[in-house]
Amino acid sequence: MSDLKVYSIHQGKAKCAVDLGDGSERGEYVNQDYILQILGRPHRSISLMYCYYPLDEGWPGRASVVHANPNVSFAWDYPYDDYFTYKGGLNGNTEGEPFDCMRDIRKHGQDVTLTLTIDPHVSDEHLIAIAKDLKPFGRMMLRINHECTGNWFSFTKRASYKEIGEFYSRFCKVLKEYAPNVQTILCTGGVDEGKTEIEKEEDFAQAVRDADMWSIDRYFALHWGWPYDVAERGGKSHSRGDIEDIFRYTKRTYERFKELSGGVAKPMMMSELNADGDVTGPYDQAAMVKEFCDLIKKENAAWFTNFSMYQFRDRGRLGLEIEDPNNAEVGIPQPLLYTYKEIIHDDYFSPEMTVGEEVSLPATLRWGGAEDADGLAIPLHFDCNPHFCEVTFEDDSNLMLELNGKWFYKSPKAKTIDLMGAFFEKPLKEACDLSLKIFAPPASGENDLSLEDGLYNTYTVITALPKMRIRFEPVEI
Repeated sequence: MSDLKVYSIHQGKAKCAVDLGDGSERGEYVNQDYILQILGRPHRSISLMYCYYPLDEGWPGRASVVHANPNVSFAWDYPYDDYFTYKGGLNGNTEGEPFDCMRDIRKHGQDVTLTLTIDPHVSDEHLIAIAKDLKPFGRMMLRINHECTGNWFSFTKRASYKEIGEFYSRFCKVLKEYAPNVQTILCTGGVDEGKTEIEKEEDFAQAVRDADMWSIDRYFALHWGWPYDVAERGGKSHSRGDIEDIFRYTKRTYERFKELSGGVAKPMMMSELNADGDVTGPYDQAAMVKEFCDLIKKENAAWFTNFSMYQFRDRGRLGLEIEDPNNAEVGIPQPLLYTYKEIIHDDYFSPEMTVGEEVSLPATLRWGGAEDADGLAIPLHFDCNPHFCEVTFEDDSNLMLELNGKWFYKSPKAKTIDLMGAFFEKPLKEACDLSLKIFAPPASGENDLSLEDGLYNTYTVITALPKMRIRFEPVEI
């Protein structure tokens, strides 16, 4: 297939982008190769959850390990939050967590959302160190002290809400100076029915204005007593809501955020979305998530920019997979996984692809992020459903490939990628034309800050087309 043509292609924003939580106090990080294989496409962003309490005794050990106590009866009853601990910051380094995970995420064509609960009493020196840590990771997002109008996280127990709001604005100012590529997310409580203000509005009004993005966390059902009790009917440690009520709550909150910002609209998201299977069981869990996404589509809710599914694998029932109690490296898929997979492959939740003019090689591919990337599109003709379809590269490029709606990752060490997975769930029923799309996220997971625009973009030069092998029958019949 030496006569292949090549066109430019731009990957842009989805009508509603989808992100995915990967690891928290309830589950371990799952590598992106596995997630891509299971779900068939990359996400806009992968959300990681960490904490930073460097002034505390026992730091940087995980709270539930260094402060283990048989009398703990609530997930947040430790001296500091029981998330994975952020190993960077002042006197830290970027060789371990969460940076290895962040590199893995970005290599696979996704942006990073880092949720970080932080002691509000740390000095600017700590915040500057964190900003410098994050600067090489492109167009990432930082959710600072989320659910800040609640009372369960450690930062709410050691500072007033006014102080927490002021801390948020202080950190925003540091990031604008030292890591302007990092956009901040403010996650507060919203506007309840019959009210006109967000929770603790006076304390967080300035933070609303300083944030780059707005967010709420809203579980359609939640068992917050996990893992210390079992949710049973009549119990007091769980709840279940109404999807339409939650949708209206989210919209009211966005409208109030916008009013507080003088009419300026900013991206609005739900940073943690799911229904807890502990409350709903596996079937209603999937149905509630689908109902919410159907409402977004039905309204064509342009004000709602994205949501993050919490989470991929969970030790309880808040995951697309449940962690196998016999082996933490094994996940047990739930009905929600298959429903969610259908949702994220819907055009409404998929990034926009715009094919441009024919180009010649060598060609430079630009990676700005999951919502702004320039790649290549190679038109291919298929006589019928193939028996063999593979692509071989002669270089050590780091690429994301898409064919027939299925995405594949090519690491620098990989040469041949078998693309037949694109036809197992969606076999071709007749002859057709498809495009092989190629994008080049950073091979190291980091940007080269020595480039003039290296804060926001990376570049890869493609000098030769890959070799295609497509066969429409077995080798021997």
